[in-house]
Amino acid sequence: MKGKREGKKVSATVDLLALAECVERFEGKRVVVLGDFVADSFQSGDITRVSREAPVLILRHRQTEIVPGGGANAANNFVALGARVVPISVVGDDPVGDSLIQHFRSKNVDVSGILRARGRTTPTKTRFLAGWTHTVAQQVLRVDYEPAAPLDESFLRRIQSLAQSKVKSADALAVSDYGLGVVTPEALRTVTTSLKRDIPIGLDSRYQLTSYRRARITTATPNEAEVEALHHTTIGRNKAELERCGRATLKELKLASLVVTRGKDGMAVFEPGFPTIHIPVHGSDQAVDVTGAGDTVLAAYTLALASGASAVEAAHIANIAGGLVVMKRGTATVSRDELLAAIRAAASEATS
Repeated sequence: MKGKREGKKVSATVDLLALAECVERFEGKRVVVLGDFVADSFQSGDITRVSREAPVLILRHRQTEIVPGGGANAANNFVALGARVVPISVVGDDPVGDSLIQHFRSKNVDVSGILRARGRTTPTKTRFLAGWTHTVAQQVLRVDYEPAAPLDESFLRRIQSLAQSKVKSADALAVSDYGLGVVTPEALRTVTTSLKRDIPIGLDSRYQLTSYRRARITTATPNEAEVEALHHTTIGRNKAELERCGRATLKELKLASLVVTRGKDGMAVFEPGFPTIHIPVHGSDQAVDVTGAGDTVLAAYTLALASGASAVEAAHIANIAGGLVVMKRGTATVSRDELLAAIRAAASEATS
């Protein structure tokens, strides 16, 4: 397993058994996860009838499930993959915030870096799922709850101080920016410039990727729609436009690598001085649920880099992890054992 490519010879194919060896090294890697922690709430109900008050369905509530979303989902995926996670974020002093903290405590994660802000609403995405008896419930509505005001400067200073302290002994730093104000380009720049050694610094930013150009990040994992919005264009099947946008982003951010996830079209891997590698989607291109798939990719890719993989090897690992998670309903994770089993099964198929 090489951290850098030797020479200029590149290929979309990789040694699958070498990928498995890399995943086996995930165990115990220390990763700081900095960013916006969100709760994903799923309200499930049975359709009883159509309301006489309005043309809407009436649901009889069956269950409520609250799971980590946003940066919390990225952290949850790191945990599932075997890393020792150090989460740094802010949640409200409300029941939803309690639920997120309790979740990570149950996973034996140190939650001292998850700050509580009095009177603040924990960001929550509530999805209403409706179905008939013995049928799979489908999402019919989503309601988002977000904080009414920006974070107080005192919290931003505490977050920055925590990140600077915790990252000193970390094997990697993952940044999840959902635009809710926990992480800023300026604060991240202060954190990364304080580092005395090189570690993978992965970024997933929903709205302001190029604002981090001076933050010394090493890699980013945007999806195609985010890249299109960034460059005010449409990519679709136009690989030349994908190439132009990918190269421009790579150069502007001075990245060691850039991975653009493309849904059913797989992903594209960009590195300075090397041809772009296009990786086809792993498994079925008919996803069951893409909720949180980007968080899984960020976790698997960053953790693979921290475990000695090259950018292309790490992308293959992340591609397999992403292919597994989109076949699960709701906000889900992929375990290290699941990932290893999928890689070994692919290796067995390739040699049969």
